[in-house]
Amino acid sequence: MKQDMEIRSVSAIRVLAADTVQKANSGHPGLPLGAAAVAYELFAHHMKHNPGNPVWEDRDRFILSGGHGSALEYALLHLFGYGLTAEDLAHFRQLDSRTPGHPEYGHTVGVEATTGPLGAGMGMAVGMAMAEAHLSAVFNRPEFPIVDHYTYVLGGDGCMMEGISSEAFSLAGTLGLSKLIVLYDSNRISIEGSTDIAFTENVQQRMEAFGFQILTVEDGNDLQTIGKALEEARADQERPSFITIKTVIGYGCPNKQGQACAHGEPLGEANVAALRETLGWEWKEPFFVPEEIYEHYRKLSMQGTAAEDQWNRLFDAYGKAYPELLQKWNAYHDRDIAQKLYEDEAFWSCEEKPQSTRNLSGIMINRLKTVMPGLIGGSADLSPSTKTYMSGEGDFSKTDYTGRNLHFGVRELAMAAIGNGLALHGLRPFVSTFFVFSDYTKPMARLSALMGLPVTYVFTHDSIGVGEDGPTHEPVEQLAMLRAMPNFNVFRPADARETAAAWYYAATATSAPTALVLSRQELLQLAGSGKEALKGGYVLKDAEKSIPDAILMASGSEVSLALEAAELLQKEGIDVRVVSMPSMDVFEQQRAEYREEVLPKSVRRRVAIEALSGFGWGKYVGLDGAYVTMPGFGASAPAELLFQKFGFTAQNVAETVKTLMISVGD
Repeated sequence: MKQDMEIRSVSAIRVLAADTVQKANSGHPGLPLGAAAVAYELFAHHMKHNPGNPVWEDRDRFILSGGHGSALEYALLHLFGYGLTAEDLAHFRQLDSRTPGHPEYGHTVGVEATTGPLGAGMGMAVGMAMAEAHLSAVFNRPEFPIVDHYTYVLGGDGCMMEGISSEAFSLAGTLGLSKLIVLYDSNRISIEGSTDIAFTENVQQRMEAFGFQILTVEDGNDLQTIGKALEEARADQERPSFITIKTVIGYGCPNKQGQACAHGEPLGEANVAALRETLGWEWKEPFFVPEEIYEHYRKLSMQGTAAEDQWNRLFDAYGKAYPELLQKWNAYHDRDIAQKLYEDEAFWSCEEKPQSTRNLSGIMINRLKTVMPGLIGGSADLSPSTKTYMSGEGDFSKTDYTGRNLHFGVRELAMAAIGNGLALHGLRPFVSTFFVFSDYTKPMARLSALMGLPVTYVFTHDSIGVGEDGPTHEPVEQLAMLRAMPNFNVFRPADARETAAAWYYAATATSAPTALVLSRQELLQLAGSGKEALKGGYVLKDAEKSIPDAILMASGSEVSLALEAAELLQKEGIDVRVVSMPSMDVFEQQRAEYREEVLPKSVRRRVAIEALSGFGWGKYVGLDGAYVTMPGFGASAPAELLFQKFGFTAQNVAETVKTLMISVGD
């Protein structure tokens, strides 16, 4: 009887997923039908979760990396009682529904990560497993395993084709993340047909080479064998586990199962009816599930309630036995540091000497490490250059998970995804590479923005100031790219005080990522800079006249150039205002009156100065203004020669203003 109920419970997932896609006349039924038994066995008998409290700290995490199969996750959340209703399923992919086309973190209760770009969930799962390993190493004590949970990620052939999965799993194996369990939905079908047309490698051997325990389930509908594999995976305390589960895409639909057409299109009314008949599902009404099956799911969910109650008692006893660790736990989870950090004079102090903003950023990181014990991060094999190493905090490794310095290797894309996973788990991550390689991080940075995660991206070597490495390493268009991204704040500071402001903004952000774009070359400390940089743009040096003759606007290393040009122009009787614009994104968030105060519309003679593409400055330059920006890709030479070659001199800026004085009237 129990077995019969379990089979019917799996069928409920399949039928609901098929109805969900059919009602929308849009979606992907293939994965939900094929992987329903896998998901049921995991959620019902192995995964520690409490639908009554979806954010319980010690819950197991589940990520659907194949996010196109979202109907599977929504059916699970509905049946297990996470608050999704049958009506929500019926509004799949509709405007303002709680069931969007791909799972969205923060939008649908129970969804742990926004997925859809294939492989992304794999990288984020590695980040979550790293967070669990770190927290358990820091906080657990004998008899008090207060951090003790697994990360499960389900994905298919497409996820395994994407390079991000290899990047992430290579690191996971190196780190021995034994509480990471990958469920490989191997149905051997892609949109274009059999995977054999482009994907014939032995995936298991690849994962074994990465350092994973390899398990195989020959029949993706065999609940008992799936369960045994999950238990074997959990028993290995040295390696992450990779379970290949051989499934049939579109299982149960006789006219479509095993075919590419089952992947990404509704089955059709006749085929949904045939599915019901094949599964022995006697109820014809869409979205109907009999009460006895709902009752079965309710009983399963009660196990999670009991598990959390037990954990709460354990945590209370832990706090009494280790009050100092409880205090540290609270500090790790403290998000209310803005005021005390703003008033901390030591945080804002700086030496009045030329320094690169990458070096200044390193100083700020080491100031923040004690204020923010949950701060954790590193670089893609570049920390000596990006200055992102926290002294005295140890290296996160297979032999020591307490370390706060992460070594991602040369894996920028996976690094960004792992940063997302760390943030989703509640830590405050930063990731770092050279600015030109932000291209490699972009897809996962976009997910940071979509999910509103406070990940900090530290990008150094920010312009043609890179010099001799040449145009392959000189970012030109990357700043415009990041500025174009919604809910993504970019700072390019000009000196120490602006760098402090940039880090303050990043450290106190709650619902958006922040990129710090930093110089390799030394920059002067500027008179008048400071906390005003928190407004994104501000008047650094004003004109003597109430209405300036012109406005010079710049960010980063070019702000000092604007000041030099202003001095030259002053000698010729041309009175200009210099505006430092460390963050266009933040400036746009200020009230309109403030923006008008800084950039009055009455002043039409404006010059943007930035050793990068001028794209994006147009809204501030206007139709009458001018640009001293990069027209191309740069060159290989000492930085000072490149700045001269491309016109980044005080004389050229001054001449540009003088030309405007003639061509643009008052």
